Order: sequence, then structure tokens, then C-alpha cells
Amino acid sequence: MAPILVHDGRAIGGTPIRKGGSLVKIRVTVNGTVHENEVEPRTLLVHYVREALGLTGTNIGCDTSSCGACSLHLNGEAVKSCTVLAVQADGCEVTTIEGMAQGGEMHPMQKAFMENHGLQCGYCTPGMVMAATSLLKENPNPTEEEVRIGLEGNLCRCTGYHNIVKSVLACAAGD
Repeated sequence: MAPILVHDGRAIGGTPIRKGGSLVKIRVTVNGTVHENEVEPRTLLVHYVREALGLTGTNIGCDTSSCGACSLHLNGEAVKSCTVLAVQADGCEVTTIEGMAQGGEMHPMQKAFMENHGLQCGYCTPGMVMAATSLLKENPNPTEEEVRIGLEGNLCRCTGYHNIVKSVLACAAGD
């Protein structure tokens, strides 16, 4: 199958476009499944998980690392996947929003967002959930101010953050 080209020359579907360079083989465990693929060295992790693996819950919001919509976990740490090359994830474990639910049950943070109306349009929600779970891993009992500071790198244009913070605090409390 021939690749479908987008405006900046990336390939979506089919074979990656070679631009004078060679492809690099990577092995990444994503949501518990090992994936081996050849990627261009310049491929961003966000494009790899979305395009090569079809995990579209990780959103692309700004391509400048400003919004946090692309946040996922890399070896257990929340990272903005638009700032990480796929080759840098070689040998690593990645968890996307699709990997948060276990055994058909939503992750407690996902439940807290649902029960506390921590979303409106939902575009920022996957990144917020990933950042918030990482925050609680580092600080299991944060104050409201600590949650607000901990989520500063994730932008939401709809909610005003009140219910997002409420969701994180509810999850921390086990509500």
C-alpha cells in the first residue's frame, strides 16, 4: 500500500517515507504489548502511537509542548509525547489512555473524572488523566493548590479547571 502524504511529508498508513535517511527498528512495550516497528529517526512518539499503533486516545493539540493533550506515561512518568522521539522510547514501557482501564474497569482517575464532571469537550481529558495519575503517584494526598500546580502543563479551554481539580482530589481521597 502506498503511503498517504500529509502537508509536512510524513506518511500516514503504508510504508514510511525515506528522506535520504534510513529507518530505525524500535521495540516498545505499549499498554503491555510489545511492538517492533521501523520508524524514521525524526518520528515523534505521539505520531508513532497514533499512526503506527492506531492508539488515537493520545491527542495532538498544539505540536509545541504547550497544551499537554498528548501526555502519556513513559516508564511510569507522564511526558508530553510531542517532545519525545519514538526512537527515544526504544526499550521503554509506554502507557496510553487506552491502557489505563484494566479488566474492563476504568482506572480510578477515569471514574473520578466521569463522576465529578471533570470534562466537557473531552479533548484534553486523556492528557489530564495521564498527568493526574502521575501527580498522585508522586504525591498521593495533594492539596488543591498542589493539584493546580501539578497540572499547569495541561491546558483545558472548556472547564475552568474546577471540576478537573475536584476529580483529582476525589481520586486521591478514594471517593
